[in-house]
Amino acid sequence: MDKQIWIGTNWKMTKDLEESISYSKALLNLNRKLKENIQLFIIPSYPFISQVKELVKESTIKVGAQNMHWEDVGAYTGEVSPKMLKDLHIDLVELGHSERRQYYNENDIDINKKVKSALRHNIKPLVCIGENLEEKSFGLSKEVLSSQLKVCLSEVSIDDISKVIIAYEPVWAIGENGIPADEDYVDMVHNYLRDQLINMYGEIGNQVTLLYGGSVNTDNYLKYIELANIDGLFIGRAAWDMESFEEILLTLNDKF
Repeated sequence: MDKQIWIGTNWKMTKDLEESISYSKALLNLNRKLKENIQLFIIPSYPFISQVKELVKESTIKVGAQNMHWEDVGAYTGEVSPKMLKDLHIDLVELGHSERRQYYNENDIDINKKVKSALRHNIKPLVCIGENLEEKSFGLSKEVLSSQLKVCLSEVSIDDISKVIIAYEPVWAIGENGIPADEDYVDMVHNYLRDQLINMYGEIGNQVTLLYGGSVNTDNYLKYIELANIDGLFIGRAAWDMESFEEILLTLNDKF
């Protein structure tokens, strides 16, 4: 059986309802051309999750949320609970994105609460980790990533760890001014992350899906996807535009 490859994108705060529907319909048509081993996922903004999920419900495309609270109910104005997301039949939830950490003071301890809550509700956690440029310049990348892994996955059982997706997104490589990472550096980091997961969970650590995301585009995606410990790509702007996303997906479909 061909190796499963996860390819997805987080829309952040970019698409209105009309754009969300139009994109989802186009992706649905594209998905019909892809082999079964290519697993697509999209993460819309909260208001449009229901409409997007309804459009793609008969397909293999998975739909996620961009964040959630760890409590089921409570006086948390502006927050969304895992129970609410379950009502929308979502498949996964993105946790710990660097923008959440930077702008909303999220930390690894809170992310760990969310990971465990998502697993309790049978929602797949997609946990984002990554070092910033200052940490990288001081040679602290491995220490930072090891700490993020250990805290975010604290008390996650050996039975549950294979349900978790880890997305390595170096903070210095993402966003509009991101610097695409050299594939040798990405290879080193992903090999290190795999080793850490095996140290934490034994051989089942090999079953954890590792994604790379950081200024992935039509010029570099093949360099990344061919690395040994990359199970998929978490793509930003290059996936928001259907023309470039189609180029990436159809090439991967032919290659794998």
